[in-house]
Amino acid sequence: MAIGDRPSMKLEPWQDPRAVPSIVFDHISRSFEGAMAVNNVTLSIYQGEFFSLLGASGCGKTTLLRLLAGFETPSSGQVSIDGMDMTHVAPYNRPVNMMFQSYALFPHMTVEQNISFGLKQEGIARAQIRDRVGLMLDLVHMGKYAARKPHQLSGGQRQRVALARCLVKQPRVLLLDEPLAALDRQLRERTQFELVHIQESLGVTFIMVTHDQEEAMTMSTRIGVMEEGKIRQIGTPTEIYEYPNSRFVAGFIGEMNVFEGFVTEDEADHVLIASEESGCDLYVSHSASAPVGAQVAVAIRPEKVMISKEPIIQHQVRNMTRGIVDEIAYLGDVSIYHIKLASGKKVLATLTNQFRLAERPINWDDEVYLSWRPESGVVLTG
Repeated sequence: MAIGDRPSMKLEPWQDPRAVPSIVFDHISRSFEGAMAVNNVTLSIYQGEFFSLLGASGCGKTTLLRLLAGFETPSSGQVSIDGMDMTHVAPYNRPVNMMFQSYALFPHMTVEQNISFGLKQEGIARAQIRDRVGLMLDLVHMGKYAARKPHQLSGGQRQRVALARCLVKQPRVLLLDEPLAALDRQLRERTQFELVHIQESLGVTFIMVTHDQEEAMTMSTRIGVMEEGKIRQIGTPTEIYEYPNSRFVAGFIGEMNVFEGFVTEDEADHVLIASEESGCDLYVSHSASAPVGAQVAVAIRPEKVMISKEPIIQHQVRNMTRGIVDEIAYLGDVSIYHIKLASGKKVLATLTNQFRLAERPINWDDEVYLSWRPESGVVLTG
């Protein structure tokens, strides 16, 4: 379960009309030589959030982060933190710290010296520095490595030192630019949870830039999906994954089957779409209204597609089609079946591997039936 989806009896800050955001981007734009890197973005982030800006390279997410840090000046718009206009405030006068992808540790300094460097620059008393550095070393589990230098540490250990160096200055906001990109997959997955636990224990607002969808889904309270300098959707991991608001978001977050069609019924409890390429009528419950005759798309996640050699429900005419197994991608815990329909459309269906390969119930070139529940589809109009 992603952080933003944990059950709660109270409203989250972004759901509460009385809550005051900690960070506000107000119609922020930034252009470089006439090209818009950030295009009229308005965004509110609340104290204690772990907010992720997710998107492909060049979408503007790092520029937006640098605008908040003060390393870039907006072409138009305003940035505020805790109600104070920070648009033209120097980076060193903002209650913000930034952890760079490269970590930027001083190679000639020990772990302890790297963490304490910023505090010494600020002229903080030696005893206070010792106490705060000690707390940080304990927090990131690096106490026994305090005398080592960066070249004597693993990638994950250097990442924790860089994090401690940022947090020891007690910023209101910590900015993370692809913080786990240099780590191998296994270490990256473990470090994701370490970062979350540290963020929760301190209550600091974390804003992370990443192109890794799984990383954003695992760690974030909310995600802002960016494309071409604009935020296309903001929501919790569940909202982004289960209810994408456009073809772009549906295709960017995970795998998705998308069927084109025309609305034939628009009722209070469902929408019915005629779709030649799917080979069946598409019945979708809990959908946004769309006028009869409108061209729309229906998106269905592969794990929600049921696959069988016989129809699960006899004589079902909606949300059921058939095709031939064209490819099977074996991923260990699951297999992804590529089924070719009569229209030529390829559909993906995910099955958990409850059987060994020799006992696989469905194989290449088998004719199969595909079906899904009415609540599994999402109507996309944009």
